[in-house]
Amino acid sequence: MIKKNLTINGVQRTVIAEAEGLLSDVLRKQLLLTGTKVGCGKGECGACSVILNGKVVRSCITRMKRVPDEAEIITIEGVGDQKHLHPLQLAWMIHGAAQCGFCTPGFIVSAKALLESNNNPTRDDVRAWFQKNRNLCRCTGYKPLVDAVMEAARLIRGEVTKEELWSKLPKGESLLGSKAIRPSALAKVTGTWDFGADLGLRLPENTLHIKLVQATVSHANILSIDTSEAEKMPGVYRVLTYKDVPGTNRINGLAFPSNKGDGLERPILNDKKVFQFGDAIAMVLADTPCQAEAAAAKVKVELEELPAYMSAPAAMAEDAIEIHPGTPNIYFECSTIKGEDTKPLMDSLEYVVEDDSYVGRQPHLPLEPDVGFAYFNEDGKLVIHSKSVALHFHALMVADGIGVPLEDVIIVQNPTGGTFGYKFSPTMEGLLGVAALVTKRPVFLEFNMYQQITYTGKRSPFFMHLKLGADKSGKFTALETDWSVDHGPYCEFGDLVTTRGSQFMGAGYNIPNIRGNGRTVATNHAWGSAFRGYGSPQSLFASEVLVDKLAKRMGVDPLELRYMNVYREGDKTPTGCDPDVICLPSMIEKLRPLYKTAKQNAAEKNAKGGDKKYGVGTSLLIYGCGLDGPDTSHAWAELTKAGVTVGNSWEDHGQGADMGTLTIAHETLKPIGIAPEKIKLVMNDMEKTPNSGPAGGSRSNVVTGNATRVACENLLAAMKKADGTYMTYDEMVAAGKDLKYAGSWTAPCNAPDPKDGQGNPFPTYMYGVLMSEVEVDTTTGKTNIDKLTLIADLGTIVNKLVVDGQMYGGLVQGIGLALSEDFEDLKKHTTLTGCGIPQIKDVPDNIEIIYQETKRPNGPYGASGAGEMPLSAPHASIINAIYDACGVQITELPALPEKVLAALKK
Repeated sequence: MIKKNLTINGVQRTVIAEAEGLLSDVLRKQLLLTGTKVGCGKGECGACSVILNGKVVRSCITRMKRVPDEAEIITIEGVGDQKHLHPLQLAWMIHGAAQCGFCTPGFIVSAKALLESNNNPTRDDVRAWFQKNRNLCRCTGYKPLVDAVMEAARLIRGEVTKEELWSKLPKGESLLGSKAIRPSALAKVTGTWDFGADLGLRLPENTLHIKLVQATVSHANILSIDTSEAEKMPGVYRVLTYKDVPGTNRINGLAFPSNKGDGLERPILNDKKVFQFGDAIAMVLADTPCQAEAAAAKVKVELEELPAYMSAPAAMAEDAIEIHPGTPNIYFECSTIKGEDTKPLMDSLEYVVEDDSYVGRQPHLPLEPDVGFAYFNEDGKLVIHSKSVALHFHALMVADGIGVPLEDVIIVQNPTGGTFGYKFSPTMEGLLGVAALVTKRPVFLEFNMYQQITYTGKRSPFFMHLKLGADKSGKFTALETDWSVDHGPYCEFGDLVTTRGSQFMGAGYNIPNIRGNGRTVATNHAWGSAFRGYGSPQSLFASEVLVDKLAKRMGVDPLELRYMNVYREGDKTPTGCDPDVICLPSMIEKLRPLYKTAKQNAAEKNAKGGDKKYGVGTSLLIYGCGLDGPDTSHAWAELTKAGVTVGNSWEDHGQGADMGTLTIAHETLKPIGIAPEKIKLVMNDMEKTPNSGPAGGSRSNVVTGNATRVACENLLAAMKKADGTYMTYDEMVAAGKDLKYAGSWTAPCNAPDPKDGQGNPFPTYMYGVLMSEVEVDTTTGKTNIDKLTLIADLGTIVNKLVVDGQMYGGLVQGIGLALSEDFEDLKKHTTLTGCGIPQIKDVPDNIEIIYQETKRPNGPYGASGAGEMPLSAPHASIINAIYDACGVQITELPALPEKVLAALKK
């Protein structure tokens, strides 16, 4: 042990620590300065940044023996507090730079050091600083972060005052479409927003810490599990295997009726087989995480390794064994049947193109690894805190497996450091529930980044073959599609994502005749889970790159070919229904002059010669809002002496559920003149909030937004007097009237039949037209994105800051999907860097977003969703720009430099 006298945030502290201990652990676990976050644990993400003797250091890799005695350390808690904000904290709020908020303290601390050395930086200076100090963000697309630093620098230089900045914020009028600051922003910028790991440090002393024994192979029979040595290790309370699970030990995958499996193939703790790398075989419960980790290494698992099918084609081979005995590896099939038979049509059409394409296993890469805890409350109910974005779904999916009646399971969403969809599936909820049930003690489980990356679900790869035909004039006439979905070993939501091929291949265009077949395939690679866009990024990529191929075949401009064929009045979507609004022609018209300028600029650069080639590409970006069919949500509103309390289970990945709820409630309650600060939000706790459905499929703003609106309308109706004025709280009480009113809303839709893919799945859609400008180095194959321009139509903008952040963040994840991100190699793709997460240098500072607000008939106040559209097809636009630059069309993602270079040589 060593003793250090340190000055931390201006206060002298004496610290006793292990010499090899980490500064981050001392700050967080000994001093409870939990504003410093730990994400990667390897110095890759910068969430743990602190200032040590004037320099930014990553505390998760700084050993205490390297910290000088008498050192001065500044953490986020020393930058500013809620009553005394630093200019950076204020600017972060005003520019919407804190989305999930997990990276926020690290960025602000890092930026503080920059501005202390240079209070007049350029935007390039800021970007270079964050690159040098390895500050990563997965939510914002980086641009709002640079905006915030530049604003803070103005404040520090005295060019603007805090009062002037605050005066621009909405005061009393409608919040709808404003730049009002989300309610959670203040806590996030001051480091007081407690994530799961922070809450874990405040659990009772008798809390047991869980560490997992996980599979290190991808497919095997389990012959034996020996826990005897582990049970004798210091501090160990229990070692649990499948034999200890009181329930069925199966997650309910909620399979479609036409699914050939029963949806019960995923164990909580594996019993007979290992199905994928990282499967949980045993849980060690001990007094400390270190004791549990040491004991987990002593559990002996004897396996009989089996052939591992790591892709859909491998698992579909004739000689492949069934991964789940009794269920074929191809366990779900669906079709698209719209209009006439396409085969004779294709023979008669002037222009026909076809190609194979592949969109792979994109990792979600949230900076906060999966974390949760569980306990029994005073009423004997099992309470599970996690990153779940599907509270009521997950209770239904795990109750039987744990062995607890559904009505006795309560799931609470912790403040969450991003999920981007992986938490649409239960990950550790079943494990936590079993551990709490067996031990009757509080239990805590935290993944490290390696576990997060290797164990949790990924985007399901699509192997696709499309054929598109147009008549002599260029009108799209026929489309043929075939797609195989690699959904990993567990079927939950695999059938649903497969139907997205029917809904989004060819979406945006009037194609009167479509024939297609899709199938879901069990493999031994990472299980498929929801990821922003959910089936649309795969589907749209295939059709959008084919449109450019067709344009080249015809000798016409790709944007004009799109303009000729996009939805107009009387056209039908691929599912045979009417588009919710007609907005794409006017969106392309808005982009056209910018596109012409970009094409001219690229031509001028290319005319100069050299190894760099420049190109411009476009694509449509489209996604629906809902879970297919009559999707329903519930909310409530209650009049209180202090104002109005609104409750729903609008789960928050970081996308701004608090701001959405507040804005829609405030807009609805305008007749009683209530101020925003008088509206209290109660969210995402099954003990208190109703079933609003999951935060997936971009449904929440529409479905839960409408339910929240209806709840507030029902409250207003009860308060209304005969003369048109409204009763006060005291008058309502005196009249004996109820104070709390429920609201529900159901989408006026019908789910398509998997047999033909025809129906009306979504109440609203989101539309975008994206232009990418790229530079390709023909000597290395490396692609740089110079500029992105997005025309976006999301209906009424609910909150400008929140929506801007969703657009930037989604587009930048699209850059990763296009050029770098992958989870294929279990040895290589196991860190944030190895997986190809975009750093700030990989992202253009020049991102322009132009909104067109076509009101949606079914959206609250005309709003649609937002978050998933910007990741539906930006990768197609980038690939089309590479095609335009150098004539190489990459149809298997990611377009790594070596892949582009090989294609150029070929």
